[in-house]
Amino acid sequence: MTQDLCGFGLGLRTEHYRDFTERRPAVDWLEVISENYMVPGGKPLHYLDTIRRDYPMVMHGVSLSIGSADPLNRDYLRELARLARRLQPAWVSDHLCWTGVDRTQLHDLLPLPYTEAALRHLVPRIHQVQDALGRRLVLENVSSYVAYAADEMSEWQFIGELLVQADCLLLLDVNNVYVSSVNHGHDPHAYIDAMPRERVVQIHLAGHERRGDFLIDTHDHPVCEAVWALYGHTLRHIGRVVPTMIERDDRMPPLDELLQELDQARRVAAEWAAQPAGALA
Repeated sequence: MTQDLCGFGLGLRTEHYRDFTERRPAVDWLEVISENYMVPGGKPLHYLDTIRRDYPMVMHGVSLSIGSADPLNRDYLRELARLARRLQPAWVSDHLCWTGVDRTQLHDLLPLPYTEAALRHLVPRIHQVQDALGRRLVLENVSSYVAYAADEMSEWQFIGELLVQADCLLLLDVNNVYVSSVNHGHDPHAYIDAMPRERVVQIHLAGHERRGDFLIDTHDHPVCEAVWALYGHTLRHIGRVVPTMIERDDRMPPLDELLQELDQARRVAAEWAAQPAGALA
């Protein structure tokens, strides 16, 4: 089960450790990259424990590789569960993707084929992770740049089926929806509207960059206007303000710049909430 969490958060990055220990900025919660703290000790855990006293947290992983053909890494799951017991996060998330095969880590979030066979492969693996963690897993939609010839359904149909069959939850990355919609030529609003609103527990907002005809999910730019607009549409679909964070991983700006973006997310949410009841439907 997940814990109650609300408001607007940021990803905790090493560049901002001192800000959070000394300034205690007005951030409602923080997301930490799980693998950065799956260590026996040292400075990362020192800062994590210190900052955790002041901020609720969620855990977000990049190495679960839930979609790989390899067996799940039991050592990884044990360490992940140990960190969750230490941190007591509101939830634990990772990506709906595969990151390697034949025990080779490719260090990328690679998309899955959207097939019935992939669903049959994923569901028992998600159950295995949920059993190891003692809680429901939260999975994030990834951005993609190619499609599989074997696809039997759309990405949004696949995710909707998976959430029900595996009884897991969704971290909806609005930027990834937008990036993939441009790369594949589909309607991002149709994607958002197909998401089971009761399964969405968190939203990511991030920046990207254009390279030729493609958008690349780089997390090194501010959130663009198109993604802000899609965020507003997402809130209208879900019908509530879901815990939302700004995700930044490169070209890291001063914390104050990220706080300004977080204020923009608050404004978009406030504008949605202020609309007449008929407009919210």
